Amino acid sequence: MSGVIEPIGGPAKLYFFHNRKAMPQEDVSAPEHGHAAELVLSWMDSGRMSSHGIGSTKTLDVVAFRVVHGGKCYSDPVRIDDEVLAAIESLEDLAPLHDAGSVSVIRAGRRKLGTAIPSIAVFDTGFHRTIPDRARFYAIPWELTLRHEIRRYGFHGISHNYLLLRYAELTGTPPERTNIITLHLEGGSSATAVAGGRSIDTSMGFTPLEGLVMGTRCGDLDPAIVAFLARREGVSVDTVEGWLNKKSGLLGISGRSQDTRVLVEHVASDERARLALDIFAYRVRKYVGAYLAALGKATAVVFGGGIGENTPYVRQRVCEGLEWFGLQFDPDRNAAIIDREGLISRDDSSLHAFVIPSEEGLMIAHQALLCWCANP
Repeated sequence: MSGVIEPIGGPAKLYFFHNRKAMPQEDVSAPEHGHAAELVLSWMDSGRMSSHGIGSTKTLDVVAFRVVHGGKCYSDPVRIDDEVLAAIESLEDLAPLHDAGSVSVIRAGRRKLGTAIPSIAVFDTGFHRTIPDRARFYAIPWELTLRHEIRRYGFHGISHNYLLLRYAELTGTPPERTNIITLHLEGGSSATAVAGGRSIDTSMGFTPLEGLVMGTRCGDLDPAIVAFLARREGVSVDTVEGWLNKKSGLLGISGRSQDTRVLVEHVASDERARLALDIFAYRVRKYVGAYLAALGKATAVVFGGGIGENTPYVRQRVCEGLEWFGLQFDPDRNAAIIDREGLISRDDSSLHAFVIPSEEGLMIAHQALLCWCANP
């Protein structure tokens, strides 16, 4: 079972899925993330999931929460107590679009379930703890790096870890011998270079703002632009950061939408929609090239995330031009694969391209169970 409430901020819909097939949806009100979490837990207690083996929340053994930023304190999953919750809350400045929502959901879960059911925090930054220092640190004064713990933390680690393990399983390759590039492409997007089953570099950095163009985030840009805009527009740095996080990316370029599905529909008639998709795909392809150089050798590029799984147009634009590296793209396979696993390169490619739907919930459950069993 899985589900989602969207959008957050007012009238919304509650969707549940069984074996990836949608069940009837319900209209709800979700003014913020914590309220949405309480709705889900109340829905479970209503008995409407009993036919799927969940009579109520009292049958739960453990509850796991995705937390985007673990900072320097947390990389491995950890049982949540007041100290851990306070530490997560203190990291909100580093992931302004996420950690506050995570905290509100955790608090809602504790209010509804109490503390008798163990709660586990699983961190998106955890998979990237293996990044070597040459890729981890920025070229700023060293004393500032140490004083403020500035480094490349990386994000979407739960998804990148799943894509690695599932690719290894599909191809019969031991994870420790797997060299691939994983692409988590959706509203927030990132690329990761995986060598020997370990993250050695990733496009997101100190915060989730760096790297690829995203739905509303700018990704890489000249840092002088922040001060330039603050001076010229007569606004604060906080205001500029808000623009870069919430009004940039696909939305900012196109002026139409942050959703690639909407932009693809207008690509033939709207020059800015086409430009937004071109910039998005080019930035992904540029990172793939950089990571092929960093890895020295790789067997595959793996597409995951909502855009990577469901938008053949974007996948094709990313793969175009990678023939030099041995990727022989198959447009017919690409067009046929939507929301399922499959190969989108030719069989004779020396560098393959795969689509693997990212099962972050499954990965979170897996890591939470390992933590719970080690610390019952």
